Amino acid sequence: MTTERLTGGDAIVRGLLDHGVDTVFALPGVQTYGLMDAFKRAEPALRTIGARHEQGAGYMAFGYAKASGRPGVCSVVPGPGLLNASAALLTAWGASTPVLCLAGQIDTASIGKERLALHEMQDQLLVMRQVCKWAERIGRPAAAPALVAEAFRQMTSGRPRPAGLEIPWEVFTEREPVTPPPPLEPIAAPEPDPDLIEAAAKLLRAARTPMIFVGGGALQASAEITALAEAVQAPAVPWRSGRGIVDERHPLGFTCASGARVWPGCDVALVIGTRFELLDMRWRWRPPGVKLIRIDIDPAEMGRLAVDIGIVADSATGARALLQALGREGATVDDRAKRLAEAKAATARDIQAIQPQLAYLGAIRDVLPEDGIFVDEISQMGFASWYGFPVYAPRTSISAGSQGTLGSGFPSALGAKAAFPERAVVSVTGDGGFLFAAAELATAVQYGLNVVTLVFNNKAYGNVRRDQIEGFEGRVIGSDLVNPDFVKFAESFGVEGRRATTPDELRRTLEKALAADAPVLIEVPVPTGSEASPWRFLTPTFG
Repeated sequence: MTTERLTGGDAIVRGLLDHGVDTVFALPGVQTYGLMDAFKRAEPALRTIGARHEQGAGYMAFGYAKASGRPGVCSVVPGPGLLNASAALLTAWGASTPVLCLAGQIDTASIGKERLALHEMQDQLLVMRQVCKWAERIGRPAAAPALVAEAFRQMTSGRPRPAGLEIPWEVFTEREPVTPPPPLEPIAAPEPDPDLIEAAAKLLRAARTPMIFVGGGALQASAEITALAEAVQAPAVPWRSGRGIVDERHPLGFTCASGARVWPGCDVALVIGTRFELLDMRWRWRPPGVKLIRIDIDPAEMGRLAVDIGIVADSATGARALLQALGREGATVDDRAKRLAEAKAATARDIQAIQPQLAYLGAIRDVLPEDGIFVDEISQMGFASWYGFPVYAPRTSISAGSQGTLGSGFPSALGAKAAFPERAVVSVTGDGGFLFAAAELATAVQYGLNVVTLVFNNKAYGNVRRDQIEGFEGRVIGSDLVNPDFVKFAESFGVEGRRATTPDELRRTLEKALAADAPVLIEVPVPTGSEASPWRFLTPTFG
């Protein structure tokens, strides 16, 4: 490799470009001036999108990574800047998503002195390590390329999760000879144990009512899992991050709601790339005698849930090995296809009781193209979408995952749009969650991130309000909201604002908004307390 005299900022940028990064989401400040200048000089190879809040920058990087499968990158100032971004990093950690945070730091000589330098925080690196898989400090320009390479290796090896690099502010502008190394190969995934694969295949061959459960760790294994489901005649049931791994129009493409209907009869459950939240946090019940098989890249997962067979492997590799070991289809049950079709049809009828959410979600699905990206939010509409909005392909439905971070949806949608500017992206949010990052409307306008944002305005944190009424004798506190006129609010940013009051009106309005190819906000007023609770299909009662 060629040695050049580079600033620390230029050395970091060189490392990003060597790893295929084309976009950084950033909020500049005095400690990162040298890095921001390096970003600017790297245009047009590297695009920088300036956020209005560090949390927004972090969530944009998260949305970019979720939609594309490639690491998202954000840059923030130290101390409060990092803390503002930490909610997004924690979301990425919980949702097993590769996000690299480049955090500034006070000058090297002042670190640990507690002189209250601007944005100083005790042991910032320790804080980063609490919300990242791996974090280190770049102490000099020459060290930057190798540490950037290691950050990418950590993010893309094994279970993907965020990584962090902190850089003292003088390092960004210091210059010294730098020899960039080539990108590091990810740590090789373990090959599945052939004896465990054969044992799993034996269980599946004999199964009469098998089921497959998938999560975000199986997004790259759609073809293999679909083939496996077909081979053993098993419904594939996703939780939030696994939506679309098996096309939900496929006879075996189920939702968590239709999966719950057939779960009581399951004799073998194959769990791939998911921590199986449905089992011990949502359903909290398992059929007597059911056998559990897990395939997961993270060996620690095998100790977190008691299983009969635990196979440590990449989801696609493990599914292929299992498919090959089966050799033939599983046990033939003549009426299985009929019973599964009946279960899907019955669930589709039953969930129509969740109104008005299902009618609005149906209108969105009618208009959103098959490759369009649907980004949910912690809201009454978001909860219902987990089973009420059909998903056809991986990475076309984006969720905050286990952290359930309110306010993540809209900025994540901006990141998804930055990754795929040619595809339709719709953010479906409540009024409470939207206002967490509403200032990023300015970002959407400034950088042409033409997301269509649907704000379902029930003037409340709807789930909190319902829980307070039902669980605390009707005492409501802090959950009723006073909101702006969202249409005027959008227009004040230069965003086209519209309003739709019925599902049919939303269908027509959304169709026009997507055709406009511009940032558009559509407010959908919903009377407070009028939404049916979505939870009986998320936390059903068995037995």
